[in-house]
Amino acid sequence: MTDAVLTSGKGTMRTIHYRGGAIFTSDTEAWASSLIVEDGRIRYVGDTATADRHEVAEVVDLGGALVIPGVVDAHTHLVSLGESLAHVDLQDAADLAEVQARLAAAAAADPAAPRIIGRSWLFSALDGRAPHRDMIDAVVADRPVYLNANDHHSAWVNSAALAELGIDDTTPDPLGGTIERDATGAATGMLLENAVFTLVRERVDALTSDAEREAQLEAAFASYVAVGVSAAVDMAMTEHDLRALVAVQQRRGGTLPLRVAAHWAVYRTGTAAGDLAAVERAIELARTHDGPWLRIAGIKIFVDGVIDSCTAAMRAPFADGSQPEALWDLPSLSAVVTAADAAGLQVAMHAIGDAASALALDALDAAVAENGPRADRRHRIEHLETVDAATPIRLARLGVVASVQPVHCDPAIQDNWRAVLGDDRIERAYPWGEFAEAGATLALGTDAPTAPYDPLPNLYIAATRRSAFDPELPANVPGNAMAIADAVRRATRDAAYAARWDGELGVLRPGASADFAVLDTDPFRDGPEAFLDARVTRTVIAGEVVHQA
Repeated sequence: MTDAVLTSGKGTMRTIHYRGGAIFTSDTEAWASSLIVEDGRIRYVGDTATADRHEVAEVVDLGGALVIPGVVDAHTHLVSLGESLAHVDLQDAADLAEVQARLAAAAAADPAAPRIIGRSWLFSALDGRAPHRDMIDAVVADRPVYLNANDHHSAWVNSAALAELGIDDTTPDPLGGTIERDATGAATGMLLENAVFTLVRERVDALTSDAEREAQLEAAFASYVAVGVSAAVDMAMTEHDLRALVAVQQRRGGTLPLRVAAHWAVYRTGTAAGDLAAVERAIELARTHDGPWLRIAGIKIFVDGVIDSCTAAMRAPFADGSQPEALWDLPSLSAVVTAADAAGLQVAMHAIGDAASALALDALDAAVAENGPRADRRHRIEHLETVDAATPIRLARLGVVASVQPVHCDPAIQDNWRAVLGDDRIERAYPWGEFAEAGATLALGTDAPTAPYDPLPNLYIAATRRSAFDPELPANVPGNAMAIADAVRRATRDAAYAARWDGELGVLRPGASADFAVLDTDPFRDGPEAFLDARVTRTVIAGEVVHQA
């Protein structure tokens, strides 16, 4: 065979025949046994007998292994993911004593650390008690402690952290955020929504150097390629994050370890000019960052909060009687959405409560009425954990992508979610089946670091509605589970479609980028439980092997 050497954007490559696998293409012809890669792209995909007649430089025997397209994480936070890898993991801390023990151990392990940061604690670990700074002070009082809740919409901090943030009894709540206080007016150490996104995030960003942020980003990339992720949609991109991405891209000669599409964070400021300034910045950045490896795709808006902390916008009150409003009113939200839509940006809106998703769709309706019909807007709503009966139909009618994260409905983290709703709304939780039946496109992501970044447990939950942490738990509304093939397509082909990568990523077909992952087990053959033990033995991006076990 001719030893033809070809060049691509990622380096020098050979024509390679990957032979004899169980290749799930996510395309119309779902299965193949061979594919040929040339110059970073797929030249052929089909049966092995035909592929054997092609002249290639190298043959890789897959030995019957399962191959799927590279996973496109439709919703993640790259720098935050890399940052979280060094934080104290509290997700499986069963109670307050365990939370305190882990914090004390972290403080003892690094006495010189200026602060302790933890992640992913669950409200259910406190057994009905409200988080309070005194609980942390009891074990770490000599330096600031910041604990991000599992949803990252709440932060629980100690007294030293409140002091570092400059929060005292007179500090006003930021717009769209809450500094929780006790009966005397003293801050309890719980911060909600924009109090996290502004006060805490800005402080942590100010304390993080560019070099640290770039290292965090590299850690996120390394983690992703090792589990078969070849592209990611970063939600709520900031100036700090973008600077790190550009620095890493320049250091790597114009490429990145995987492709990134980003949605620029737009927070409500209280003035129309302030709100629209962030949209103008996104428009400017979309012109200058529109390459194959880094693209500013649109904007991200937080329409409401989350159910666990009772900050989601719901049509009916929570079990405790509270019923917070959305973070935006319709006129303010419509102005931002309409401006972004007019500029051709994709609009992604975080909407978890049923009132929030209805409001988001109202704003999109207003944008269409103002800007006129267009064939392929491809806006998105993120999360959609509870919806009213009309929302699935409206999603389909407007062509809005339902961007959902199966890991959020893991039964192991649902106790508090169900308790704070406390009624029949829990029987329509995470209603993916309704979206599909209405004809809406679903795209799967992880929302890392609010949840584990590995896509394989995510696919297990999608296909079973059971827990990846404790598979013995009862399934969470099992009627909304997906077939394995549908779950994989929604994590590859449809996630690529949601980011305007359709035809290029997420499918294995001639002409598409050669992005795929080889697994050591086959859930199609052995059942969805195999996702829990499966490991990625090889990840290929643009034809280059970027991970090999």
